Amino acid sequence: MIERIVIVGASLAGLRTAEALRKRGYAGRLWLVGDEPHLPYDRPPLSKQVLTGEWDQSRVFFRQKEGYGPLSLDLALGQRALSLDTRARKLTLSNGDVLDYEGLVIATGAQARPLAIGRELAGVHVLRTLDDSLAIRAALLEAPRVLVVGAGFIGLEVASVCRKLELSVTVVEADPLPLARNLGPQVGEAVASLHRAHGVDLRCGLTLQALEGDGRVERARLSDGTTLDVDLVVVGIGVVPQVGWLAGSDLKIGNGVECDGHCATNVPGVFAAGDVASAPNALFAETMRIEHWTNAIDQAQLVAAGLLGEAAPLSASLPYFWSDQYDVKLQFAGRVRPDDELVMVEGSLDDRAYVALYGRAGMLRGALACNRPGPFIRFRKMISERATLETALAPR
Repeated sequence: MIERIVIVGASLAGLRTAEALRKRGYAGRLWLVGDEPHLPYDRPPLSKQVLTGEWDQSRVFFRQKEGYGPLSLDLALGQRALSLDTRARKLTLSNGDVLDYEGLVIATGAQARPLAIGRELAGVHVLRTLDDSLAIRAALLEAPRVLVVGAGFIGLEVASVCRKLELSVTVVEADPLPLARNLGPQVGEAVASLHRAHGVDLRCGLTLQALEGDGRVERARLSDGTTLDVDLVVVGIGVVPQVGWLAGSDLKIGNGVECDGHCATNVPGVFAAGDVASAPNALFAETMRIEHWTNAIDQAQLVAAGLLGEAAPLSASLPYFWSDQYDVKLQFAGRVRPDDELVMVEGSLDDRAYVALYGRAGMLRGALACNRPGPFIRFRKMISERATLETALAPR
């Protein structure tokens, strides 16, 4: 039995791994290392309830009732992992501390992809951490003219919050339609219509060429030559896995930390979970790095079992996410490609109350629901059971 485990990443995946280890009877020393000064917290509300001001920041923290005493953790918060020596089994932190380990869990997640321009200007933000959300919230209260770069889910949620606050907001997206790359042009058109109906100046097929200002952002220049007066820029152009600190560690790094179907890396005793882990998914028969809440929880269980030498199933997490925009709740489960067949099974896109299914080679591969939580639960279950599209479409 190993006696010393270090979890790098005070994330959802990191915390759930620690909880799973203790629940499975692990009584050895357990470190939880995090680069933020905060205890682990929930990220989805950061672009929703925290940004709108509906929630005080204290509501996002996990384990508020039970506390951390029962987990008997050695906490190293506000400390970045600088390097990893897998041969000597030593982890070096930003404060100079070196932690020895017998088992290591990499749960460092992902970081927001920054813009290549305008980094030196105040008023240019990304939204990934609690501090990011609080900083943007404070800026929004100054009633600025907002530019959102990227019409992914984060960018669109920020736009929705801005319009709720009756702020002027422009969204710039390089693709012809928002979300269409994964969810198809029909859904993209419906999402674009939703935001334009709420007063968003949505400009697709354009890129940001320059940000200008005297110490603080004042103007944005777009690829069509137009110039916008802006006071605040929120960048939502995706994330990248936090793996830079693993250079020279002997770990296989690709699109994240490469793992097997049990979340074990190529180095004995080292596992990865959550947004940083790239692992085969038995449900979809492909390797994927899933940036979703439920996947972090599922993989934490596999990692805990693997560290303790217990049998566990192969990773088969079903990707799932949700997004709140105005009075619309979008829920999606599955794994889809742009050329998958889209079949509307309930409602219509214009009604903003519908369920759409995605199929490939006769199999149900994804389900998208807009304000239809009941049917969505049924189809989500069918995807996990590998149902055919014919079965999913059969009358009930």
